[in-house]
Amino acid sequence: MSALVTTAAIALAWLGPPGAALPAAGDDDGPACLADGSGFLAARLRGGIEADLDWRGAALECTGMARPDGRGLRLRFAGTLPDGRRLAIVFAPPELAEGQDARAVPVNVTVLDETRGTIFGTRGEQRCTLDDVRQRRLDSDDPGERLWAVDGRGFCTEPARALDGNGALLLTRFDFRGSVTWRDDEATPGDTVSP
Repeated sequence: MSALVTTAAIALAWLGPPGAALPAAGDDDGPACLADGSGFLAARLRGGIEADLDWRGAALECTGMARPDGRGLRLRFAGTLPDGRRLAIVFAPPELAEGQDARAVPVNVTVLDETRGTIFGTRGEQRCTLDDVRQRRLDSDDPGERLWAVDGRGFCTEPARALDGNGALLLTRFDFRGSVTWRDDEATPGDTVSP
């Protein structure tokens, strides 16, 4: 499967088709970002979107899960730009295992401008790096799932390109705290990490 098709599939899986409404951050219907309110995303975007993000509390929605191919994880952060546009950013490091702390981790980044229906993708993990990533086990009421808080910081050296070929977007830096849910039925041999 090409990187272009994969990036589009990620966007549709997380957000639905372009133009579909995102739940407002903090709504009862949308996932909040960590129960203790400590989740955040700070990022500097240049190019197709010019913004310095600092999403926290009710301004931020986040969620995370294992990648469908069983390699690594995906973290999704969503919020609203000052001009009212809804934006989501997905970080997908394919080599980061459940519970693993690491440095210099390659990461694929997808940015979705939901309001305009534009998807920017790095189309591979060689353009962006997680300088440092730490995971901390969280309590869960569901015995079939394992929750982890994930702290990371990083940068991109090349821009994410618009899937329609019109524009590019560079994340010059990003810092985040989000969460990932691993489910027992998604685990593959050797992936599970004890608390």
